Amino acid sequence: MIPYFLSILILLKSNSEVECVCVAVCSLLETGIAGVFGPQSSVTSMHVQSICDAIDVPHVETRWDFQLQRADMSINLFPRPSVLSHAYVDLVKIWGWRSFSLVYDEHEGVIRLQDFLKEAQINDWRVQLYQFRPSHAYRDIFWRIKSAGETRIVLDVKRDTLRTVLKHAQQVGMMTESHNYLITSLDLHTIDMEDFKYGKTNITGFRLVDENNADLQALVVELNTKWSGAIRKLDFPIKTIRTETALMYDAVQLFAKALQDLDGSKSIYFPPISCDSGLRGLDGSSIINFMKPANNRASLNRRAVPPCRCLANVTAANSSIQGLTGKVKFDEQGFRSEFVLDLIYLTKDGLEKIGVWAPGKGINITKNMSNEYDTLLLQNKTLIVTTYVNSPYAMLKDSAEKLTGNARYEGFCIDLIDHLAKLLGFKYIIKEVADRAYGIKNETGHWNGMIGELIGGVADIAIVDLTITSSREEAVDFTMPFMNTGISILFKKPTTKVTTLFSFLSPFSMEVWIYVMGAHIGVSITLFLVGRLSPYEWDNPHPCRQDEQVLENSFSLMNSLWFTIGSLMQQGSDLAPRAMSTRTIAGIWYFFTLIMISSYTANLAAFLTVEKVIYPVENAEDLAKQTKIKYGCLGSGSTKAFFKESKIPTYQKMWNFMNSNPNVFMSNNEKGVQRVMQGDYAYLMESASIEYITERNCNLTQIGGLLDSKGYGIATRKGSKYRTPLSSGILKLQEDGILHILKERWWKQKKGGGKCMDDSKKSSSGVTELGLGNVGGVFVVLLTGLALAAFVAVIEFFWKARKLAHVDREPLCKEMFRELKFALSCRSSTKPVIGRKQDNCGEFRVSTIPGYSTQY
Repeated sequence: MIPYFLSILILLKSNSEVECVCVAVCSLLETGIAGVFGPQSSVTSMHVQSICDAIDVPHVETRWDFQLQRADMSINLFPRPSVLSHAYVDLVKIWGWRSFSLVYDEHEGVIRLQDFLKEAQINDWRVQLYQFRPSHAYRDIFWRIKSAGETRIVLDVKRDTLRTVLKHAQQVGMMTESHNYLITSLDLHTIDMEDFKYGKTNITGFRLVDENNADLQALVVELNTKWSGAIRKLDFPIKTIRTETALMYDAVQLFAKALQDLDGSKSIYFPPISCDSGLRGLDGSSIINFMKPANNRASLNRRAVPPCRCLANVTAANSSIQGLTGKVKFDEQGFRSEFVLDLIYLTKDGLEKIGVWAPGKGINITKNMSNEYDTLLLQNKTLIVTTYVNSPYAMLKDSAEKLTGNARYEGFCIDLIDHLAKLLGFKYIIKEVADRAYGIKNETGHWNGMIGELIGGVADIAIVDLTITSSREEAVDFTMPFMNTGISILFKKPTTKVTTLFSFLSPFSMEVWIYVMGAHIGVSITLFLVGRLSPYEWDNPHPCRQDEQVLENSFSLMNSLWFTIGSLMQQGSDLAPRAMSTRTIAGIWYFFTLIMISSYTANLAAFLTVEKVIYPVENAEDLAKQTKIKYGCLGSGSTKAFFKESKIPTYQKMWNFMNSNPNVFMSNNEKGVQRVMQGDYAYLMESASIEYITERNCNLTQIGGLLDSKGYGIATRKGSKYRTPLSSGILKLQEDGILHILKERWWKQKKGGGKCMDDSKKSSSGVTELGLGNVGGVFVVLLTGLALAAFVAVIEFFWKARKLAHVDREPLCKEMFRELKFALSCRSSTKPVIGRKQDNCGEFRVSTIPGYSTQY
């Protein structure tokens, strides 16, 4: 290094501290100095900074500073409080804290952590502030925290009192494995933690001094060697190096490097300066330029300095060193940048590094200490497990023998806790919750049910279909969900639509049938008119007679109606259009009938073989709009809380209805299912439970989708260390497929499961038969047609007999008797024709009477 000397000013605090410091600094400046280091007091440091900035003398600090901006001639090696707050926030987010207590000893503590508190407000964390009072013991504050049930604490106290504070916490039982501490002091590594490392308390902090730093280790060896002669058996432990000591060492090294770099480029000079002279230092700005980034030099170069000492030739990059506190580099404002904090955690072997944090990069966990205790934490422990008897999660066994202990229970959650016990090596005792409730907070702020038993210490964990909600998470901790679900609607399947004799008319609406009949009549009339208009539709009725003077048109009005109806019924009519115009009409009508008959046939099969079930309500909106069908939920649980606290108008309307009709709330799910079976009632419950019920009762079904999304988890006490290993165990069971196997077992195999699934497979194996009730209308139409035809035959028989009687000049009764006798004899298919004669073509024609003719 270069031959410069470091003058040390030691001041004792007094009432005139500020004045004394200012006088001492001015005295030093009159001797000619390169810079001023310190002091550590925030009050005196501000005055020293003002003096140095006024006369262009570098000012180097190693303390925390609440100021957002620094003077041009000042730098600070201590990390900015706002940056440190980001480290604390990142750690709290990794832990998943939603509430904690912040304990501090000085008012400056709140200032240091103001950015941390702002982030807590943004993230909606519930933070309770406590301040130690000099006149009160520390344990008084811890008693208050313990009474509030809080186990997560952020501790911001001076290094010298930190161990005493932790001892007071230990005295009131606040240093157990359930408690978590975040220490904000960067000197946690210098504290003797021997009395706390065996209690398995979660104590975590940060440090700026890296104990594995080679320069630090070399410095300790040098100090021990240098002072071993002066002090007998000197042993200077590396763990005793405080942050402020390491920062001061780095500050001197950085300043010396800046002097060396500057001295290599030009001659530097530090003349005596009087605080009252108004003169400025000559090379102070040059030194600062070597330590601050280049972006800030322009402002420094504009400062009023003598022309002979301008900084135009200064082009070197800003100085940075690798010191005891890592890389020492500054930003444009003179604050520390690009540093790294070690994340340290208390184990049975002392404080160990488990990760690092860097600005802009966040926390990188390199060693998860909690995982090392996962298999050890629960081994040989006996946990009290509270549960609620509810199928299929926890049920009493059906046994002829008297069962005791855990053998009395079975179910999905019972198998789950058994697998976790084998995996993590703990034992458990199952007990039913005393008040048969899941857990809700009453008006006084107290919890009932399983949540209340956890808070009261009656049980260690709670397991059943216990929904994870935000309100419950404020009172207890939950593991990761072992099953995902959501609120849905259980409803009774409505009876199928009553079949009618005329079901064959269902494929078409009444409107379509009217249009088809209208089309039939319209096309028939059109065909009749076009046939009479076209000359090619008139033809000789007797082709053998070439001189026939009479032409005949086959498409009379009746024949046109017969032609179109025959085509519509896919039958022939023995009539064939001859003209192009009539053939066009026939072709278009054929196309129309093809589409209509094909559509009718396809739709008829669906209407007569598939039973269409019509639900009076299909979702929650339909329920809210009507009052005929009642609906409700369990009287104590998360489903009721969901509707009570919901801000969605539909759900608010449903809550108002249920709240005004208390009889819709059920004491348990079994009663809810029974009421649904009675009809005109919908039961709101979790979809997982609905799936279990509908697997066994085919008359019930789930309607609509999920109203929300949630999960079932295992609840533990607030801050319990059982949460992490239990979550790891659940994840392991999920990866191995055990959770899926358990659900298949209890939902679809045991206790009558799979019944409705088998029914659905049976019904889908073939097409439903058509009964007489479905197609009976066709027979009715057929019988009606036969009766009508018989009636018409009687009329025709009477009419024909009347004509024959007139030709034969015989009484009508005699002619009717003879024709009836011949028709009923069934002996011949021919009969003599009255007045028959043979024409030239060999045809026999009956003598005709005007208006009547018959051809054989």
